[in-house]
Amino acid sequence: MKGSLPLQDMTTANSSDNVTHLRRTGGSAPAPITVVGGGLAGLIASIAAVDAGASSVRLVEAHAGLGGTARSTPGPWIANLGPHALYTTTGLWTWLVDHDLLPPVVTPSTVRARFRWQGRRRVMPPLARQLPRFRQHLASAPVDQSFREWTSSFLPDETVAALWGAAGVLTFDADPGRLSARFVADRFEQIALHAKPVARYVAGGWSALVASLAAAARDRGVLIQTGEHVAELPSSGPVIVGVGAQSAARLLGDDELAPRGTRTALLDVGLRHRWDDPSAVVDLDLAGFATRVTSVLPDLAPDRDELVQLLVGLEPGVALADGVATLEGLLDDTFGGWRDREVWRRRSVVEHRSGALDLPGHTWRDRPAVDRGDDVFVCGDQMAAPGHLAEVSWASALEAAKLAVAASHVRSVAVP
Repeated sequence: MKGSLPLQDMTTANSSDNVTHLRRTGGSAPAPITVVGGGLAGLIASIAAVDAGASSVRLVEAHAGLGGTARSTPGPWIANLGPHALYTTTGLWTWLVDHDLLPPVVTPSTVRARFRWQGRRRVMPPLARQLPRFRQHLASAPVDQSFREWTSSFLPDETVAALWGAAGVLTFDADPGRLSARFVADRFEQIALHAKPVARYVAGGWSALVASLAAAARDRGVLIQTGEHVAELPSSGPVIVGVGAQSAARLLGDDELAPRGTRTALLDVGLRHRWDDPSAVVDLDLAGFATRVTSVLPDLAPDRDELVQLLVGLEPGVALADGVATLEGLLDDTFGGWRDREVWRRRSVVEHRSGALDLPGHTWRDRPAVDRGDDVFVCGDQMAAPGHLAEVSWASALEAAKLAVAASHVRSVAVP
């Protein structure tokens, strides 16, 4: 029955408000592991826990479907929550490949990628001539200086401004120049400064990746229960919390977990096809970008239509309407006649879902620890784990799974 859990899981349920309360029983076998949250972090943690030797893993998700922020719209316009990609330079990519969990992916083309600079569409960015000098300094990027301050010490002002705009693609922040130089430099080195694209787009949208992970978890014996909101942590064994930072802080009553991400305006538009539309535009003026995802995955839109996803960081207090107007200005300058071709639209503000952003003087080690004590472990993109965007969720999920499995052999439950 929806809203209830099996008796063997030692639960009592309130079916009227769909809130689950769990209690501990005690015993002599390794304790079961409960994963709260069915997004990428929770699904990866459940798989990793079984692979690390967990005898019983249950995943509980509040929504009717799995995926969290990795869900895609059902169609005919299949849009992720913002432009999502996997990167071949990350540990997440290697893990997916090694575990045979990678769904079909497509490599984007750079042939029709463009840049917006001083209100005009350009083929080459204004920083191109200075890139070798920038590369030479990457390894020495300091933790305790801002990206703006550091680059200003050895590059011309125009190049610094262009790098600031490019960094918006890597951080989703309204002012990436304020972030730690080391933090931003690492992302340039890992993602942007390669001769060939390292991004890969998941065929069918990120829901295909969610489906692959969910199938792998079930194949390993993970009990997945959706439509179950956990109001308090179970005490029958170790718990892995894989929900968003704001929800995790509220569930655990732990202010240290309060989100430290950014606000981002998203605009998705469906356009009638036009032959000269760019495949992607990096907005060096405003640190935003646009991706015509159907240039890579045409099945994400109805036949002969194009899906364009745009993103720009929002300063505190700036309204969604203002962010949308900014993105419409980007379309005006780069997608000719788009207003007469628009046939579908979705807009939204997302908060604290950009991954952690490290300020000067801080690294990923200064973020909240995965181990929260009392056999509670938290994973997600704002935790103390290395990596880029979703890679942080993956790395913290593996750490949480390892710690939870070790704890499950300390705790025990009754065996019938």
